[in-house]
Amino acid sequence: MAINKKIALLVILFSLATRLFGQTAAKGLEGTWQGTLEAGEKLRLVLTVSKASDGAYSGKIDSLDQGASIPIEVITVKGDLVTLELKTVGAAFEGTLNADRSELTGKFSQGGGVLPLTFKRSGEAIAQAQTPKPAAPQRPIDVPVDVMIPVRPTEFKGGGKTHLCYELHMTNFGRTDCVLTRVEVIGTDSNKKVFAVYDRDELGNRVVRPGLSAATTQEKLKLGAGLRLVTHLWLTLDGAEAPASIQHRLSFKVGDYPEELSIECARAIISKSAVVISPPLRGGGWLAANGPSNTSGHRRALIPIGGGAHIAQRFAIDFVQLREDGRTYTGDQKDNKNYRCYGTEALAVAKATVVGVKDGIPENVPGANSRAVPITLETVGGNYVVLDLGNGKFAFYAHLQPGSLRVKPGDNVHSGQVLGLVGNSGNSTEPHLHFHISDANSPLGSEGLPYVFSSFEVEGRGWGWKPGSPNSTVEKRTLEMPLDLEVIRFSSAR
Repeated sequence: MAINKKIALLVILFSLATRLFGQTAAKGLEGTWQGTLEAGEKLRLVLTVSKASDGAYSGKIDSLDQGASIPIEVITVKGDLVTLELKTVGAAFEGTLNADRSELTGKFSQGGGVLPLTFKRSGEAIAQAQTPKPAAPQRPIDVPVDVMIPVRPTEFKGGGKTHLCYELHMTNFGRTDCVLTRVEVIGTDSNKKVFAVYDRDELGNRVVRPGLSAATTQEKLKLGAGLRLVTHLWLTLDGAEAPASIQHRLSFKVGDYPEELSIECARAIISKSAVVISPPLRGGGWLAANGPSNTSGHRRALIPIGGGAHIAQRFAIDFVQLREDGRTYTGDQKDNKNYRCYGTEALAVAKATVVGVKDGIPENVPGANSRAVPITLETVGGNYVVLDLGNGKFAFYAHLQPGSLRVKPGDNVHSGQVLGLVGNSGNSTEPHLHFHISDANSPLGSEGLPYVFSSFEVEGRGWGWKPGSPNSTVEKRTLEMPLDLEVIRFSSAR
């Protein structure tokens, strides 16, 4: 009988201890709680409360689905009543603890709205145990790109059509990558007529990232933070004339933001002032090598000179003369004198003033890598002549024979006057005349401008063209520019 009484007493004591310890563990507000707020969508919340030695409470609420952590500035516990104040978001919670302190039931209020909310005590740190749902990327204020047209487009004709040739320079002023996805050339009127659209590979073929190489279209169109991208545009218009002005709609993928963003920018008034000139050479069989197109080496020659990046050769032509067999030479390929154009007279294209000459540079032996002198800014054009045509236009004649120049600075010349003889000096692989017009007396530190000849005939097209070949169709052109690889004949200079 004594033993049974002892056992009964132990059971009573154990039961009482269990109740007491259970109540002690759940007595305070401290700990981790979890709940779900029905706010149009379900938001999983984790309430974490700590209690200091002086009895003061502190805590936070983590919104797992929003990836946000909100501090609780004031926690008040009066018996079973609990008040939480989240001042940084203008919110509050008022609730009541149940008898065993395992649930906290009440209402969450914010901005005039009130929603029911129940927290249940958890034995785990939910905020750390569960992986928060990534916050949705915030929409950028705008595309962080500065866009400019360094040279105003000038309308010109070639191949019987009207063209515009210019560049868009884009600089990323943001901290994340911007990927160019589309370029649209549009009108400036209310209709915003679309003149051209470029995207994917067609856009990638027009893009250059200065100083960086890119093997794929995706790499070409990726504009990193602080970097520049140049888009070379050549717009061939259906109509006989260009519009008075154009602008551009550019689309980008900015950072992690999932949607494309577009901006309308880079407005330009079209110039109608392509200079009219007479021929720089006589006769026929002249191939416009590296001639005007959107892909020639001259077109893409963006060169930093004197603190600015310029394309002086934007519309440059390397005139070589084809023989009846389609080649530029006969006999020994290493002898300059065997080239048809060697020694041909280079002619003034207009009434002008001589403002620059270079002479005394020896000629090269024909060949891809044969240069008589190191190529520098002073020697790249070989022996040359620069003419001031007036109105901010300058004609450049390069690679002339040493000692053949017939003019000096300050001379006034007339259209058709001989300036020198075609040679093979400077950065040249074989005898030819390099010719272009730009906006300053600097062969490379200037911007190339379009020009048109008063008249010429198109005899054919391409390297290897032969008189009488299937592609020999004589076509007269007036007030046009020869395009890349056209074979032309000049009439007498006026």
